[in-house]
Amino acid sequence: MSSRVKRGTSLASPVCMSKGIYTAVSGAIAQTQRLETIANNLANVNTPGFKRDSQIFKEYLSAYEKEPGVVEVPRIPASIESFYDMQGGDKSYVDVAGTYTDFNQGYLKQTGNPLDIGIEGKGFFEVLTPEGVKLSRAGNFSLDGEGRIVTKQGYPVLKDGGLGADPAGRVIKTNGAKLSISPQGEIMEGQENLGKLAILEVGNRDSLLKTGNGLFGFKENLDPKMTVSNESVIHQGSLEGSNVNTIKEMTDMITATRTFESTQKAIQAYDEMHKRLVTDVPKLGQG
Repeated sequence: MSSRVKRGTSLASPVCMSKGIYTAVSGAIAQTQRLETIANNLANVNTPGFKRDSQIFKEYLSAYEKEPGVVEVPRIPASIESFYDMQGGDKSYVDVAGTYTDFNQGYLKQTGNPLDIGIEGKGFFEVLTPEGVKLSRAGNFSLDGEGRIVTKQGYPVLKDGGLGADPAGRVIKTNGAKLSISPQGEIMEGQENLGKLAILEVGNRDSLLKTGNGLFGFKENLDPKMTVSNESVIHQGSLEGSNVNTIKEMTDMITATRTFESTQKAIQAYDEMHKRLVTDVPKLGQG
């Protein structure tokens, strides 16, 4: 922005900045956030069970956020001051409404590892973390030193015991023998039945919150509407891959980059207009 500022006027005042620059700046911020989300999707293209994110934008019209009687049109002769004295009635902004997670099924890839478990369907694994029970789609499990089935981060995977059952008593512990897991999630170690994997479905997926490491927690004040999944199919020796489409993400990245560049040009144009208002318009009055 130009450093020529009218004495006694703050940089944030409408007199200092062309009104349209707010729209352009908000658009640039929105595209920056969109690019960050796309970059994160691409970084996790090979992460088991990863679900891609996308930004949701909306146009915020300040005139619509006020009662009709609040926005007043100045009834004085036209001037630079009256041009700016619209109380935001003609301003609009790009607002980031939130992040949407795409829960569509990822591809299932056979690995041959008996502790790789892929879910086909809408279910989630139940995992016990230091912060409590969380959900995951990442099935790249292993055995820890105590023979427990754990996630990549060492968190115990839980077996079914009914909704709300004590998680500490549902940790799956093996004796080191070969495991066999049925499509319904029944875990057999030799002839011994170790229980059934806890596979839950979330009726209100808007309640899910990504917490890192492929885990989902829950947003406050939202009922997840969880149920035990009877339709999800378990694939032992397979992993669900990310549902990120590289070509789509690259295309979206190009689009977002070009849009960001356009907003930059708009900001530069408004800045140039402001400079002319400050330097050239006063000269016309002197002539």
